[in-house]
Amino acid sequence: MTSHDKVRKATASEGKQSHVSLYAARVGVYPKAVRGPVRTVKWGVLAFCLAVYYVLPWLRWDRGPGRVSQAVLLDLPNRRFYFFTVEFWPQDIYYLTGALILAAVGLFLVTSLAGRVWCGYACPQTVWTDLFMWVERLVEGDRNQRMRRDQGPATVDKLWRKGVKHAVWLGIAFWTGGAWIMYFADAPTLTVQFWRGEAGTAAYFFIGLFTFTTYLLAGWAREQVCTYMCPWPRFQAAMLDEQSLIVTYQPWRGEPRGHGKRDGSAAAGLGHCIDCLACVHVCPTGIDIRDGVQLECINCGLCVDACNEMMVKTGQPKGLVTWDTLAGQKARAEGRHEAFRPFRPRTLIYLAAMAVALLVMGTALATRSHIDLAVQHDRAPLFVRVRDGDIRNGYTVKISNKTQAPAEFALGLRGLPGGVMALAEQSGAPAPSQVLAVDADSIGTFRILVFGRPTPQAGGSQALDFMLRNIANGERTTYASVFLGPGGKDR
Repeated sequence: MTSHDKVRKATASEGKQSHVSLYAARVGVYPKAVRGPVRTVKWGVLAFCLAVYYVLPWLRWDRGPGRVSQAVLLDLPNRRFYFFTVEFWPQDIYYLTGALILAAVGLFLVTSLAGRVWCGYACPQTVWTDLFMWVERLVEGDRNQRMRRDQGPATVDKLWRKGVKHAVWLGIAFWTGGAWIMYFADAPTLTVQFWRGEAGTAAYFFIGLFTFTTYLLAGWAREQVCTYMCPWPRFQAAMLDEQSLIVTYQPWRGEPRGHGKRDGSAAAGLGHCIDCLACVHVCPTGIDIRDGVQLECINCGLCVDACNEMMVKTGQPKGLVTWDTLAGQKARAEGRHEAFRPFRPRTLIYLAAMAVALLVMGTALATRSHIDLAVQHDRAPLFVRVRDGDIRNGYTVKISNKTQAPAEFALGLRGLPGGVMALAEQSGAPAPSQVLAVDADSIGTFRILVFGRPTPQAGGSQALDFMLRNIANGERTTYASVFLGPGGKDR
């Protein structure tokens, strides 16, 4: 064979290799049921999270006659967010910013302390996937039964079990979507309207959307969401260190692994791991924890229960798979003991950041005003000269009463000597102040005319403050504006 033929053959071989598909079909994961302390805790967290999600919209909270009585409600049409005793207005959006900062830093702190424990226990994807897998086991059986049924032919038994399973999944997904929209409208009222066909288009759309996404993500995608869709596994590497408490395998104790009883002579030269793959079979993401820290591991710890069960059966100490730090594992392999250190520079920084955020938000919430004042100067005309020589300016005044009771407010002026005001829609004589009534939890809009003789200034503009006082409790606020005269400009 000539060198030219060799090159041509190599090129042809490379061409064939270039057409090899890089796509790998999903390998199904069939988690096995397991019992133990970890599984019990996971069931408890699951029940708590689902109870909060489904029950919270139905909790009632008396806010007085004619007021919304739902404890937690995001009232978009009226631009209010009610959370038990606290009510947030659109201008309180910075509280949302603070809450998001707290949540993010809190997640960083938890991850640096205990790895992806949020992912393994409280993440919505984990909670609903766990629930869906429980239904799957209840209808189709445990791991081996499901595998045989999926690999076997389509029988009546297989079809009816699949049908029941997916019907229950869709029912759970439907109630998940239904519970979600109840956070945005009164739950009892919306439920009646929904079944009567009287709810809005948005309600039906979002119930359908959440039904579909819950069914797809918890029933079909499952571990693929955690591995490929969620960005958190990529971030966690920056949060973990050698002192993070994570699910670990102790190779210094378990290796070399091998089958057989550990009764002394039969297990000569073998470690404690009997290579039963129990830890792999119970893993919801299908990984082998013995391979070390992995992106797919959600730190749920079900492999701990599975391994401990096998250790008891083989008469060996528990904890071959356990929660530990990388530093602790290294120390044990060397015959030393190193205690878990929760307080270290990384966690102290997170704690300090959370403390500052909590202090700022708590202070702002405790001292926030229950009244708000906004004043807009008329655009046209900027000013009017009246018969007695005074200058008149027009303003639109908006008063926000954030309390749950009607209130009267005294509106006064500062910065315009001799200045008086009058309500445009009333015929009363101008006065230094006006009393304005605003309904509970609402905004009152008033047209105010201000009369005065501004001090001659360049540009014809003079600073003017509107002062507002709640007559009942004395709470005050001020809004800085201007009074315009001849030659003035709108600033």
